[in-house]
Amino acid sequence: MTATLEPTTTALPPLRLGPLTVDPAVVLAPMAGITNPAFRTLCREFGAGLYVCEMITTRALVERNEKTLRMIRATPEEAAAGFSVQLYGVDPATVGRAVEMLVDEEVAGVRPAHVDLNFGCPVPKVTRKGGGSALPWRRVLFRDIVRAAVRAARDVPVTVKTRIGIDADHVTYLDAGRIARDEGAAAITLHGRTADQLYSGTADWAPIARLVEAVDLPVLGNGDVWEADDALRLVRETGCAGVVIGRGCLGRPWLFGDLAAAFAGESRRALPTLREVAAVMHRHAQLLSAEQGELHGCTDFRKHVAWYLKGFAVGSDVRRALAMVSSLDELAGLLERIPDQPYPTAVLGGPRGRTSSPRPVALPEGWLDDRDDPRPPAGAELETSGG
Repeated sequence: MTATLEPTTTALPPLRLGPLTVDPAVVLAPMAGITNPAFRTLCREFGAGLYVCEMITTRALVERNEKTLRMIRATPEEAAAGFSVQLYGVDPATVGRAVEMLVDEEVAGVRPAHVDLNFGCPVPKVTRKGGGSALPWRRVLFRDIVRAAVRAARDVPVTVKTRIGIDADHVTYLDAGRIARDEGAAAITLHGRTADQLYSGTADWAPIARLVEAVDLPVLGNGDVWEADDALRLVRETGCAGVVIGRGCLGRPWLFGDLAAAFAGESRRALPTLREVAAVMHRHAQLLSAEQGELHGCTDFRKHVAWYLKGFAVGSDVRRALAMVSSLDELAGLLERIPDQPYPTAVLGGPRGRTSSPRPVALPEGWLDDRDDPRPPAGAELETSGG
């Protein structure tokens, strides 16, 4: 089922990242344990865009960690449409080598169309070692990492994803944008929160607008885009060149169809009935099962159940059973037991996925003392990919 809103004349031109054209200008943000090949395929079936794999740790890639090499394989659709990789790293030499492996050795099975660098992760296990959203504070080190990646990538566009800063007293996004521009990055994504906010409160889009004004580089907006109309408002209020979607698509992969319509100036929006949602759920589990085997695929699917069923009138016994499903037939049988019902419009525009309370950012001792210290933080390289 679809809803038709008042017609809009708001349309967003395609996003140009070097030789790569992204139309519509919509990017799926990497999410650990979520944006695997199955979910990327499912989202792509609803609408075009740039679908980024789970975060890949440069150290693990350079050391040819088996799990990382499995995670970084492109799907056949991605091989044709363009494969996008996000890297996490804190050492310029390691980041440069990882990009060389992707571009020159094609360790993903195909040459990537795009490489993104993660400087936005706010989780304590990353920031306490100086990585993620803590790293742009060390602006010389940040510059050296971006420079190494851009040089190694050659004609493959490199983008940067970051946050406003560590906290309100340690803001980094304007310096990061200027450095990214000067070092040849193709675009920068800004999440409208500081690291200490994690995913709490409401994203502040004003810094996104200030960054658009400050750098002659495409700026992508991220944070609290729950609906296509939020994306239109984000573009209208900030002038950003595109949007990056994270938690808003959890349990709602059809959001990418809504975004494609919105950025084409169309007013249609999907409001699937429960029967239609059940079909998407089963398709998702099928894709996971094809990728991981039926038992592991269905087990992995369990975490998506609550997101898909948010707001629907589904009994607690059925919800519990769905959260323990172990086969596709079992999943289909449980879904058939649920009476059809219209989409619960009361949940539209509300937060999805993880939330958290603000808390001080864990940082290495002395991290804030010298912004121009070029040394990589000791022990900050993560050994495993995915976040």
